[in-house]
Amino acid sequence: MYINEKIRALGEEVEKEFSSYLSDIDEIARFNQEKVLDAFIKNRVGENCLYPSTGYGYGDVGRETLDSIYADIFGAEDALVRHNIVNGTHCLAISLFSVLRPGDTLLAATGKPYDTLEEVIGISGNSGGNLKDFGISYKQVDLIDGNVDFDGIKKALTPDVKAVILQRSKGYDWRDTLSCEKLGKAISFIKSIRSDVCCIVDNCYGEFAEKTEPTQHGADLIVGSLIKNTGGSLAQSGGYIAGKKKYVELAAYRQTAPGIGKECGATLGQNRYMYQGLFMAPHIVAQAIKSAIFCGGLMQKLGFEVNPLPTQKHYDIIQAIKFNDKEKLIKFIQGIQKASPVDSFALPMPWDMPGYQHQVIMAAGTFVSGASIELSADAPIKEPYVGFMQGGITYESARLAIMNAASEVI
Repeated sequence: MYINEKIRALGEEVEKEFSSYLSDIDEIARFNQEKVLDAFIKNRVGENCLYPSTGYGYGDVGRETLDSIYADIFGAEDALVRHNIVNGTHCLAISLFSVLRPGDTLLAATGKPYDTLEEVIGISGNSGGNLKDFGISYKQVDLIDGNVDFDGIKKALTPDVKAVILQRSKGYDWRDTLSCEKLGKAISFIKSIRSDVCCIVDNCYGEFAEKTEPTQHGADLIVGSLIKNTGGSLAQSGGYIAGKKKYVELAAYRQTAPGIGKECGATLGQNRYMYQGLFMAPHIVAQAIKSAIFCGGLMQKLGFEVNPLPTQKHYDIIQAIKFNDKEKLIKFIQGIQKASPVDSFALPMPWDMPGYQHQVIMAAGTFVSGASIELSADAPIKEPYVGFMQGGITYESARLAIMNAASEVI
């Protein structure tokens, strides 16, 4: 690493100036840690829950208990947690295909969904088997100044709309992350007009950032990736779907096969990582949010526009920095990689990443490949050249990497 002395001094300033905001995160972590521990105790987690199963995986008590734990933590009726769900996009695809039928319409109520969903829906690309291929229509209502457009949603809620998707985090957009309270108000409004509509929240990056989750604010389904928040940096792969029992059951039928659902699926030794990662998750998420506050404060002092501000509440683990300069953006991403514990010698470059409409540059020198809860940074190569940093297993190591990246920029 090379950390400029000016940057080291600014780092000290940031920690002193925003110390109260950093310490506030610990209170949320304590609350969520108690919630997680209560769920482990209530569901009588024993060593047998950590054992692997093979073949069909019938009667895997670890798999079944983990589903119950997730449901309890998220205040949901049921949950589906599987190591062979490959990412958050896979979770969303399972959910959408499980609740929508030919002739139905999907409504995006918080603007365009995350980039990788475009080909799932059929907005872009030519991937076969997307929603459009199955005769499912799509429409969206954009946010207005970062807020939900209630009038637009009311007009868009025609009888053919059977599912509404809401995205909690900013994704690759320059906007505020939506709090659970704001999501809850939008869901309540939707339900007041159409109680039969299934409201699905893309919960990626947001778990344990607040004391509640979207399912506790009326969401029918929430989904997320285990190599983000809930895996606590230990889960090696996987995703979860939680919410109303009837919708989770449909998702399970889509994930395996109708009539089989949750009853099958060997865990192949992954239970231990998923259990321990979930137990660690509230603490790890707190480390990541502290890292985001530090990053926002440091880059703001260097004259860059940041979102969220270090003084704002953080509703997910993502910190966005607007560089307005392609080379500075690339230097920042490369600086994160250079201060990573794994593959520090690799040099990230923009490339045509599957599922994205622009070239993407990504730093992820992580123990679990591509794990966003570990320190990572990425960006689409497009104006105004915004970088997105997230994660950090420890605040101490993330702090060093952020200062290293800032040194590369200047």
